Amino acid sequence: MDGESSLRERLIDVGVDLVASEGSASLGLREIARRAGVSHGAPRRYFPTHHSLLSAIARRGFETLGARFTAAIADMSSPRAQLQAAAGVYVGYALECRGMFELMFRHDLLGSDKYASGGGSRLREATLPLFDHIVDLVARCRAEREVAHPGGPGAAGSPPPVTAAALWSNLHGIAQLWTWGSLQLALDAEPPGGAPHGDQLDRLVKAVLDAHLGPVNA
Repeated sequence: MDGESSLRERLIDVGVDLVASEGSASLGLREIARRAGVSHGAPRRYFPTHHSLLSAIARRGFETLGARFTAAIADMSSPRAQLQAAAGVYVGYALECRGMFELMFRHDLLGSDKYASGGGSRLREATLPLFDHIVDLVARCRAEREVAHPGGPGAAGSPPPVTAAALWSNLHGIAQLWTWGSLQLALDAEPPGGAPHGDQLDRLVKAVLDAHLGPVNA
């Protein structure tokens, strides 16, 4: 890696560490430059705007989440088991890495062409491989269920992308409501700060899959 690329990556690395330790509100351009050991104007050589740097940092979050998905499903052959594992990873990541997760889904970063730094693609395009993977798993679950129960409930349900989007929305909502403590209050569960993969969360994730894909043994 040449010096220019190395400095660009160091700025992103510093941002990733900063958001992990202090949250997304801490990602000031001057603070990132200071921690990277460069002048406050140096990041402009690689990132035309503050938002373009934030977008690059958020991309790292999607890369990490994708790697966790891959690791979680590596030894699973059933699409339903893979989907449940991926769903658990998504909620767990949201609770473990709150600052990064918040940054990854900032609308002002996701929705604009101008934050694609270095000629790269828009941040929202980083979400597509993960979403496409969920769509594929939903389609495979449907096909597997149809073989086991021809013409059964859900056989003529919404197209896989619609079901995947609804499932994703539910998982995102679980993570957000758990972070706020709302679900714990409703379910009389432990307050925020408990284990991300506790029994209550596991049951909630399973309930989401059952709602959209049908119970496993039905």
